Amino acid sequence: MNLSKKIQHIAVFVEFLAGAGLAIFFHLVLHFEQASYIIFGVGILLSLVTWLLREEVEKTREELLSQYQQAHEITFALAGIADPECLAKAQEMMTAVKRTIVLFQQGYIPMDETEFYLEGAKCSDQAVRSIKAVDPLTAGWSTRGALLNFYQANLRAREREVAITRIFVTNRDDLHDPEVQRLLANQHRDGIDVRVAFRDELPPASDISGRDTISSCDFAIYDGHVASEVFSHPGKFYGRKTAQAVEVAKYQRLYDLIEHSSHAVALDGERVILAAETLLLAS
Repeated sequence: MNLSKKIQHIAVFVEFLAGAGLAIFFHLVLHFEQASYIIFGVGILLSLVTWLLREEVEKTREELLSQYQQAHEITFALAGIADPECLAKAQEMMTAVKRTIVLFQQGYIPMDETEFYLEGAKCSDQAVRSIKAVDPLTAGWSTRGALLNFYQANLRAREREVAITRIFVTNRDDLHDPEVQRLLANQHRDGIDVRVAFRDELPPASDISGRDTISSCDFAIYDGHVASEVFSHPGKFYGRKTAQAVEVAKYQRLYDLIEHSSHAVALDGERVILAAETLLLAS
C-alpha cells in the first residue's frame, strides 16, 4: 500500500472518530440522545461519501497519469538517448513513423510488395461484380511469383463471371514490343477487357486527390468498395489499400479519366492492335 492510500485510510478513520466523538459528547455530556444519533449517522455518511470521492479522484488520477505516460512514452524514450548520432537516427525513424500514422488516419493500410499482391489476390477472390485496374505495361506477369498468383486469382474471378477491365499505361513505341504483344494477347484471350492508355494522351495533373494522374497508373478497384495502389516513389512500403468510401471514390474518378483516354484492343491474328485500327482495315 502506497503512502497516498495510507493517508486516505487515516483521514477516513479520523473523520469517523470525530463524528463518533461528537455524538458521544452530545449523548453523555449534553444528554441530547436524538441529536447524538443524528450526528453519528451523518458522520458515518460523510465519512463514506468522502472516502468514495477520494477513491474516485485517485482512480481518475491514475488513469490520467497512465494516459499521459502512454501519450509521451516515445518522447520520454527519445529524451533518454544521450548519443547525438543515435538521437538523430531515432528522430529520422520517427518522421517515417509519423508518415505511416498519417496513412492510418486517412484509412489506408500500407503494405510491402508481397503483402500487396497477396491482398490483391484475396480481393480478387472476394469480388463478385467487377475489378477495374490500371497498370504500367511491365514484364513479369508470367514469371514473378507474386504477380503470377495474383493473376491466377483474376482468372478465378473471371470463372465466376466477374467483369475485369485492365488498362495498361504505356508509350506508343512499346506497343510493338514482342513481350508486350504476348502479354496483351494472353490477357485478352483470358477474357479480360484489355485497354491501352498512352502516356502522352493521359489527362494533365489533376487536383482530384492531390495526385498526378500520370504517376498514379498502378491501382485497382474491387466491386467499387476497396481500392489498392502501388506507391509512385519507392520506400519502405510498396503500396496501400483502403476501404474508405471517400478515398475509393477518388480512385474511381481517376479511373474514369484514364479510361476515357484509353483505347480498346483487338487481335489481328497473333498481333494485338488497337480496335480502331480494325475498323480502318475493314473499311
